[in-house]
Amino acid sequence: MPAVTILYIIIAVVIAFALAVFMYGYKSKYSRKMNWLFGTLRFVTIFCILLLLINPKFTNNSYTDIKPKLSVLVDNSSSINELNQIENVNSGLEKFKENSNLNEKFDVSYFSFGSEINQNDSLSFSEKNTNISKALNAVNEITKNEIAPIVIFTDGNQTAGNDYEFSTSSFKNKIFPVILGDSTEYTDLKIEQINSNRYAFLKNKFPVEVVLSYSGDGNVNSQFLISQGNAVLHRENLNFSPSNNTKTISILLTASSVGLQKYTAQVVPLSEEKNKENNNKQFAVEVIDQATNILLVSNITHPDLGAIVKTVEGNEQRKITISKPSEAASILNDYQLIILYQPETSFQQLYSEIEKLNKNTLVISGLNTNWNFLNKAQNIFNKEVNPQTDEIQGELNSNFSPFAVEDIGFNDFRPLKTFFGSLQVTVPHETLLKQTINGIDSGDVLIATAEINGTRHAIWDGEGIWKWRAQSFINNNSFKGFDDFFGQIIQYLASNKRRSRLEVSNESFYYNNLDIKISGQYFDENFAFNPNASLVINVTNTETENKTVFPMLLKNNYYEVDLNSLPAAEYTYTVSVKNEEITRSGSFTILDYNVEQQFLNANVSKLQRLANNTMAEAYFATETEKLINSLLADKTFKSIQKNEVKTVPLVDWKYLLAIIVFALSAEWFIRKYNGLI
Repeated sequence: MPAVTILYIIIAVVIAFALAVFMYGYKSKYSRKMNWLFGTLRFVTIFCILLLLINPKFTNNSYTDIKPKLSVLVDNSSSINELNQIENVNSGLEKFKENSNLNEKFDVSYFSFGSEINQNDSLSFSEKNTNISKALNAVNEITKNEIAPIVIFTDGNQTAGNDYEFSTSSFKNKIFPVILGDSTEYTDLKIEQINSNRYAFLKNKFPVEVVLSYSGDGNVNSQFLISQGNAVLHRENLNFSPSNNTKTISILLTASSVGLQKYTAQVVPLSEEKNKENNNKQFAVEVIDQATNILLVSNITHPDLGAIVKTVEGNEQRKITISKPSEAASILNDYQLIILYQPETSFQQLYSEIEKLNKNTLVISGLNTNWNFLNKAQNIFNKEVNPQTDEIQGELNSNFSPFAVEDIGFNDFRPLKTFFGSLQVTVPHETLLKQTINGIDSGDVLIATAEINGTRHAIWDGEGIWKWRAQSFINNNSFKGFDDFFGQIIQYLASNKRRSRLEVSNESFYYNNLDIKISGQYFDENFAFNPNASLVINVTNTETENKTVFPMLLKNNYYEVDLNSLPAAEYTYTVSVKNEEITRSGSFTILDYNVEQQFLNANVSKLQRLANNTMAEAYFATETEKLINSLLADKTFKSIQKNEVKTVPLVDWKYLLAIIVFALSAEWFIRKYNGLI
């Protein structure tokens, strides 16, 4: 308490005492006993009132011991079951939970992980993928500013995500792997990877690349085969040795018939092999009759052109050709969609041919666009001509209905460049992306689509598409997000198929260790997206004829269903709308590939390096007690005493008011009782 406050309190005592003496000690007409009683009560009343006016502040120190956090991560993937390690996991977890000293020293949290991380104790050991890096990074993000060691029960065999050995190199907290499985080297031949196109064109040859590996001590011979049904399409003799333990086989197969074609790659197993599940792998190719041909017309060189080509040709069903305006007019009939990049006066003849042939178009404008020409060349949109430039961003319009779109983080993408001015779409249209400037909606469109007389058109007002594609890669370590978004625009514009009130989208085949999702959109009679509909999908296994019904859940401006629970097989499906006579049917195939069955033992060396990188130590499942003792003995894991100082003003102390009320009431009651009032 400050010295000046203490001085004020002393002065208050003196004033209260002086007033009490003056009132009841100087020429008082009451008895001596009454004077003392009234004087004491009056002193208390005056002093308490003065004390409230001074309002001194008191500090209260409270001490709390904060225990260091200990995160225990458990690999919940099916490889733990394949390696017969479930008992070791349960035994190790039981020791952690029952050790009173450990739970007294640490604040222990338990997580399970496969593709995702979950904070629970429920273990099924059925996850189809293992993402160790994601699990470690998620826990580190929560505890990176605290003393928080991590214990992870895993076999170290990661099937998805970034390399956990390198992604954890900057971690400050120690990571203690508990190794599930042994380090014994078994003789094994396996298919490491198959690379093939998802699509191929009829009568064409398509490449298939297969990576094989061998682990063992001696020289061995085997055969590699690719078959389709009972027909063997390729056969090749192989020999491996400890020094020559990998082979890459590249072959060309012929797409002989249209539709989904399934193939099986096999390396004939050795007699002494323990795991033969990794000797076979299925893959599939969808053979199509023809590609969607797209013409990209530009009179300038720009990084956007390369980004557009990469994005469009990322889908093997599409082919793109770049042409000058002077050359493009004579070849329009060969293409389903014309992309006009930054049109200017040299596009005059091209626009005349587009109008004559009723071609679908995508116009991408920018700082080299001649808007005086463009406003006259077409009647779909126009823009006020202004020499000033602007930097704009995009915001997804959640009410956009022509096709399902997912927000890939448009608000965080780098700005595109365009001329300053209001862009007006003069025909009925749908806004895909709204234009924003510094996060504020400008009221203009950035991307809009329109359907006119059986043709489809779109305007993209802003150059710098390559920046968006690069930003998508930075955010997600993949171009897929942006490429899918741009691909949806291309797919919509390249087709003149009449819209249906119920649209369903699915892949022709899926691998069962990856996401299996089907999406759909339902529109009312005015073709406005209806978010209140009830959609269900009825899925039938064509072999067993088992039927399963799933609800489709609303997600942004489309409905979606996750079918990962289905086993590998061929399926037909029907999507229907409750209380409506509208349905859509289709088919898909789930290919069997259990990546978690590909391992024979734990990745011991990698887990040991993981521990060493964080100044920790790796332990086998049989050494759980040793790990617990190490955690208890490590003096760097200490509780921190937190001192919380609370400053409380006296005016908040309600008892002081009660004392004042009591003193005044007592004085009044005594006076009344003795007939002095």
